[in-house]
Amino acid sequence: MSEPGDSRRNSIELIGAKAGTAMPAEMRQALHLRGLVPTSIENFSKQELRAYQQLMSKSTNLEKYQFLAALRCLNVNLFFRLLLNHFRDIVPLIYTPTVGEACLCYSHIYPFLYPFRTSVGLFITLDDTDCIDTVIENYRRSMPEPIDPEITVITDGSRILGLGDLGINGMGIPIGKLQLYSAAAGLNPGRTLPIVLDFGTNNERYLNDPLYLGTREHRPDDKRFYEAAGRVISALHYAFPGLLIQFEDFSTEHAFGLLEYWRKRTLCFNDDIQGTGCVILGGFISAVEQAGIPPKDQRILFVGAGSAGVGVAKQLIDYFIHEHKVPQPQAQAMFWFVDSHGLITANRGDTLPQHKVDLARQDNGSTRCATIEEALEYVKPTALIGLSTVYRAFSEKILTRMNEINTQARPIVFPLSNPETKAECSFEEAMRCTNNRVLFASGTAFPEYTDPETCQVYVPGQGNNMYAFPAIGLGAVLCKPTCITDTMIYAVSKALANSRSVDEKAAGELYPRIERIRDVSAELAAAFVTQAVREGLVKEKHWVDVVSTNMPENMQPGHIDGLFSRRVLGEVKTLMWLPAASVEQYIVEAITTINPDET
Repeated sequence: MSEPGDSRRNSIELIGAKAGTAMPAEMRQALHLRGLVPTSIENFSKQELRAYQQLMSKSTNLEKYQFLAALRCLNVNLFFRLLLNHFRDIVPLIYTPTVGEACLCYSHIYPFLYPFRTSVGLFITLDDTDCIDTVIENYRRSMPEPIDPEITVITDGSRILGLGDLGINGMGIPIGKLQLYSAAAGLNPGRTLPIVLDFGTNNERYLNDPLYLGTREHRPDDKRFYEAAGRVISALHYAFPGLLIQFEDFSTEHAFGLLEYWRKRTLCFNDDIQGTGCVILGGFISAVEQAGIPPKDQRILFVGAGSAGVGVAKQLIDYFIHEHKVPQPQAQAMFWFVDSHGLITANRGDTLPQHKVDLARQDNGSTRCATIEEALEYVKPTALIGLSTVYRAFSEKILTRMNEINTQARPIVFPLSNPETKAECSFEEAMRCTNNRVLFASGTAFPEYTDPETCQVYVPGQGNNMYAFPAIGLGAVLCKPTCITDTMIYAVSKALANSRSVDEKAAGELYPRIERIRDVSAELAAAFVTQAVREGLVKEKHWVDVVSTNMPENMQPGHIDGLFSRRVLGEVKTLMWLPAASVEQYIVEAITTINPDET
């Protein structure tokens, strides 16, 4: 039976443990730690310096990933201080490309990533879905702080990055995404919930791996999958009514199926379909501005027609319809698609999955294109976009030919597959083969390119989803629209293109620099909230009043422009979480969260 004062003591112990070597003398005295810990009392800056030195001492990126995972569980405040102050260096370690390597061996390293009995999220099997309320209650009991999650990233591991079916090993993706939600957009890390649906795997490598930690069964049929996934989503919505659900890395058919069914029933979106399309559209808008030909004359060839490819294409089609008043049939006719069987046409002779039917060309006559090279010659594209997960699919021959085709304009080349081992080409290859003329954005990070003749340094664009999904999530969590519409996503794309600074535009960069990610996320979230209110889908009176009484003067009725007012932006920034700057601030905030009645 608990004694009076137990709650207070437990709170002090929890806060003290998280403060680490910055624990004040009074707290050490209360916890009877005199003589048991080093005497020096440090500030957070010294803790951060020590952590960074330890991180840099690791010899491989996977070892750095493991160090950061353990640090995140040990001291969340220190983890996010380190991440924010070394953002460009650390993001590739907690997300792409290193997270792909970590997922491939996740079952082998899991016990060494997190302290024993630390809950990192939910691992839900098919059997668990029959007692999902118990699973959620177990989660509540495991949390040291009595607050409900406001956002979850959920995957079944069936299509992780470009690596395929990784089963339970895909848990690294929701964890990494949610860390970026907190760092890039200021969502409270204590209110984030990673989930993997451990419904089996069809990957024989893992089924035969004695150290694999997931369910050793093949994946269920569609009927059982949707029933089980539905029980999980319904239970989450019931337990946490305001929860935002982000679907992540499901197989193409299930990605579209889940989004289509749930998008009007609960607050949710799919990052592979909508987030990818959003961020690529933002960069594409910037590229079209610099290409040197009228937007209506663009001819876009997609290599890859999975959920991400279709999501991007739909966003780009909307751009030509909304922004350049191209009728929908003509806008769709600006796009061609190549999959593993060649150019997608209605008369190709194979049975197309439903999501490819609308993409199939019907004007090709008897023309067949079995390869990318053949499609390139047939389409003569101005833009080449890769979401194929085929390494170096854009060969030097293809890149050189793209340059030759576009002598009167700058070619647009977006190799978007990640990690780097799946990228269609590198920035250096694209620059060399196009005489430095290419308008480039990739899905994974590439180094800058220095022209060996002029010594001029070029910065690659990175169409990383982290420019979009954190802002979409922040905006949705703040204003809680009844649903997330395509036009809200489109407004975020417009705001992303608008967010480039004068210097970035002058340098021809397609995206804002990553060091400004928090300011950019705030702007994009403000655009999301503004658009949601304009569509009449926000019920909370505060946001309706703030947006309605502070509309930008240059906002046109019925036009999706990604604009917002200074007042809305200020409100968004005020509500973004930041790690504590001092131990005193950390202790006050921690006590307020754990025992609000004590403050």
